[in-house]
Amino acid sequence: MEQRRRVGAYGICRDGAGRVLLVRESARADFPGVWRLPGSGLAHAEHPEAGVVRGFAEETGRAVTVTGLVAAVADVISLPQEGVSLHTDRIVFTVAPTDASLPDEAGRAGSGEAGGLLPGGFGDPLRGRAGDPLGDRAGDPLGDRAGGADLARWATPEEAAALPLLPFTAEALGLPVVPVRPAAPRAVPRAPLPPSPADRRVRFAAYGLVTDPVGRVLLTKIAEGYPGAGLWHLPGGGTDHGEQPAAGLLRELVEEGGQLGRVLELIAVHNLRNPAALGPEGRPLDWHGVRVIYRVRVDEPTEARVTELAGGSTADAAWFTPEQLGGLRVTEVVALATGRRAG
Repeated sequence: MEQRRRVGAYGICRDGAGRVLLVRESARADFPGVWRLPGSGLAHAEHPEAGVVRGFAEETGRAVTVTGLVAAVADVISLPQEGVSLHTDRIVFTVAPTDASLPDEAGRAGSGEAGGLLPGGFGDPLRGRAGDPLGDRAGDPLGDRAGGADLARWATPEEAAALPLLPFTAEALGLPVVPVRPAAPRAVPRAPLPPSPADRRVRFAAYGLVTDPVGRVLLTKIAEGYPGAGLWHLPGGGTDHGEQPAAGLLRELVEEGGQLGRVLELIAVHNLRNPAALGPEGRPLDWHGVRVIYRVRVDEPTEARVTELAGGSTADAAWFTPEQLGGLRVTEVVALATGRRAG
């Protein structure tokens, strides 16, 4: 079975009464009738923050701004009729409205280009561009399919808990996670996945700002022959098919630094596009990299050492005090996590 990958960005938007905004998967989506947070699959090279803002506008007609970062989770579904195992990395943000479209004190929802919302009940059919395919605007073969959502509603925590929810939504809202079964034979055919483009790749990776009890930071040096060779980097790397981001990071921490750590919190998202990267076939590829950064603690540090097989992308690993960081040549990801200058 072919393994395919996509990355999506979703948002938790609450009103003044503490209700959360949810959308229902349409008959042409992966799980018809199941509810989830509004959002979207990312377009090629699109930053996740831009993706969640666009997704909210397309699925609910609401203009929002990103206010925080909540979680990064992954799930895998099998599409046997297409011979595809589809892995989706989902980044969840908190968002706040930037317009007057949320319900007022009287509970009356304002109108939006993609359809209004009922203040209670099960919502209003989404109109306009709800779930609009990314198409030529984005060029992303794994973006949202046509008709991704058909209803939207505000739900109290109790109401949300009674709805069938996609697991990533339940987890993000702190509700019990219940497996969702694929739908019975469909009255409406599923929109098929387009073929993978030969000249594009998406890579999802998890990295850690890893510290020990005395405040030292663990960094790894990029090996010769890899982009950024010689620069010091955060431990971490690309996650495997079906692997959760935090679990992938802890695996990489052992391979690249010989350390056992514990993930404390998700602190940042980094987006990178390299339209002329050299791919594994020896020809240029348009790479889109999405990286999440966690804060990680190693309670019982040991001497840092690279344990992955020879020929890996990591040449060395070492602990550094905060004062020593200033004299190092570091990657953009290290600069983002530590406030130091890259290069």
